Amino acid sequence: MPGSTSGATLKFKTMSTPTPLSIPFNRSSLEGRELEYIFQTITIGQIAGDQTFSKKCHQLLEDTLGVPRALVTTSCTHALEMAALLLDIRPGDEVITPDFTFVSTINAFVLRGAKPVFCDIRKDTLNLDETALERLITPRTKAIVPVHYAGVGCEMDAILAIAKKHGIAVVEDNAHGLFGKYKGRWLGTLGGMATQSFHETKNITCGEGGALLINDERFIERAEIIREKGTNRSRFFRGQVDKYSWVDIGSSYLMSDVLAAFLYAQLEVWQNIQAKRRCIWERYDEELRDWAVNQNVRQPFIPAHCDQAWHMYYLLLPSLEQRTALIAHLKQSGIHSVFHYLPLHLSDVGQSFGGRVGDCPVSQDVSDRLLRLPFHNSMSAEDQSRAIAAITSFNVLS
Repeated sequence: MPGSTSGATLKFKTMSTPTPLSIPFNRSSLEGRELEYIFQTITIGQIAGDQTFSKKCHQLLEDTLGVPRALVTTSCTHALEMAALLLDIRPGDEVITPDFTFVSTINAFVLRGAKPVFCDIRKDTLNLDETALERLITPRTKAIVPVHYAGVGCEMDAILAIAKKHGIAVVEDNAHGLFGKYKGRWLGTLGGMATQSFHETKNITCGEGGALLINDERFIERAEIIREKGTNRSRFFRGQVDKYSWVDIGSSYLMSDVLAAFLYAQLEVWQNIQAKRRCIWERYDEELRDWAVNQNVRQPFIPAHCDQAWHMYYLLLPSLEQRTALIAHLKQSGIHSVFHYLPLHLSDVGQSFGGRVGDCPVSQDVSDRLLRLPFHNSMSAEDQSRAIAAITSFNVLS
């Protein structure tokens, strides 16, 4: 039959393309058997969610991290929305997040009617400032959502102790931190729940995707229901009920098995990916050190008790003007560098919830000065040499 592949072996040919002159901030890449696995999903007719490769992703995350349940989702945002549903967030509840984070961290809870409460960040790791946390707690506080910025663990012992004292849930936003550790424990395994991102810009990716890690087993059954449009379909497929029906609120949070196939191929080789990124991070850190000291530029700080996830490399310039000038300087050399989050408390929505200038001074200051350098799995030594040479040729203090 025309177009039939029956009895034939499909061969993938990698197209050779000229190396672009510009150095992108991010570039996705194949790391393992992504194309082979995608072809398998299509060949066996399993392209919807929760099929062969979704289950493989679940199992790998559970076995590697030691979590009771992992569920892949369409995005980290949707995993956060599931967490909000599992915590039964209602109008009037308050949720504390760092001010310096992506909007999804808090938006998932605001969608359920919660009031955001923004906590300032530490000057060293840029994580939620645990010393400022307790004074933000009120009788309405329902959850604390720490973000492991750049894959460096928050001070979770202090955060968890404060949460336990006040009977508040902790959901780790671990979008940056998969395979990082805090005091020898995997990030994402410390709170009652955690969320992961597999967006194109993350270490391990499928383009768009996420996962909910469930450490508190009380949430497992309801999480499966919420993720399956509020039905007990998962129990039906396990043979635990003879039919499934609508039993709770929920939505469609299942990742397509086509994306799960891509993701599983990357998860299989996560140690290789992390090793590549470690080399890139450490080279930036070493070869920029003298320039940074001489130019009053701050490099990332990693506490001794944290094993970072090698997610990004950033610099803190002395001022907004100097950061703007360095971005322009690098752009002239074809090197794409970017800033990061804007303070949430100063956004239009943040101000509508009472955010005011001065509420989170460290977040506001860092937002003006932070610059992220090109950093991706396939970054070549030559491209990194060009980036380093361009940076060190810039005189910040002139």
